[in-house]
Amino acid sequence: MAQRRPRHAQLRGMIYLDYQATTPLAPEAFEAMLPWLRDQHANPHSPHRPGRAAKAAVEVARAEIATLLPPGGRVVFTSGATEALNWAIKGSRRPITTIATEHAAVLDTVAAVGDATILPVERDGRVATPPVSDELVVAMLVNNEIGTIQPLDAMRGAPLLCDAVQGFGRVPIPDNVDLVAISAHKIHGPKGIGALWIRDGLHLEPLLHGGDQEGGRSGTLSPALCAGFGAAARLMRDRAVQDAEHVERLWSLATDRLKGWTINGSTEHRYRGNLNVRRPRLDVARLMSDCRDIAFSAGSACASGSGRPSHVLRAIGLTDAEARSSIRLGWGRYTTEAELGDALDRLIDAADVQA
Repeated sequence: MAQRRPRHAQLRGMIYLDYQATTPLAPEAFEAMLPWLRDQHANPHSPHRPGRAAKAAVEVARAEIATLLPPGGRVVFTSGATEALNWAIKGSRRPITTIATEHAAVLDTVAAVGDATILPVERDGRVATPPVSDELVVAMLVNNEIGTIQPLDAMRGAPLLCDAVQGFGRVPIPDNVDLVAISAHKIHGPKGIGALWIRDGLHLEPLLHGGDQEGGRSGTLSPALCAGFGAAARLMRDRAVQDAEHVERLWSLATDRLKGWTINGSTEHRYRGNLNVRRPRLDVARLMSDCRDIAFSAGSACASGSGRPSHVLRAIGLTDAEARSSIRLGWGRYTTEAELGDALDRLIDAADVQA
């Protein structure tokens, strides 16, 4: 059964199936944030009593997040995973090896830095030969578009940077990583905050200069956002088994209904809250118009509206036509079996009309 749902979970009657773009804010995360938005406004970097109270809330949140990360490192808060990835890549000042299906936050940063090797992937979205390199290796744990899980435990870099945005709290993070980028709003926390986990002894040059509040990262932290992130991380830990079982049931429901559709990416090495499928000659824009009260994606939210086929789908060998006839459905803790079944029936009926 899905957990108690936030009042906003259906977005005014819409069925929300776009969990890879963002997740509904957990009620518990909202409640954790509320006192720091309404009653307590102190700067957590101030030495007076209200400031120390705010600092304590930040540190409680930091500790909650750290429980889902490997031992032997520190959690540094950032404005989001994009900043964390930029900082890790630029601050390492090393040549880079990465993968063709990485997020734009990695590929565009790598392009700006230069001196990079981009590895191809197989048809299932996994890198053919896990890199073992003396360069900075950058790899996504769970792909945001096709859900494929990369074999990070077989990779070796100096250091190894893991983009764990989609996998944090859902897929174990291997102990061989040295840097981990995460985001609150992908685990039912608030938008506007993320973190970079840095292994002890590893030094990064600062990306932002100023007060050095986070020891390498400057800027005043929001106790409210930190508290919401911490509460969301605690729920990911406490509800790990229930969430995984629920996601697996929804995956079975969806794959049983979508007979005749082709799954993009691996079916074996995959997070099952992500289903990217295609159907020949499907007009995705028309499908979205016909099913406008179902929130789903034609690709990653960061690239939507570009008019270009997904670079991830092209990297796994799809033609432009196949990529343009693909949709991504994402579900999680607050998705009910009834609403997923209803959405699938309507999507299938609308697609059948096009055939």
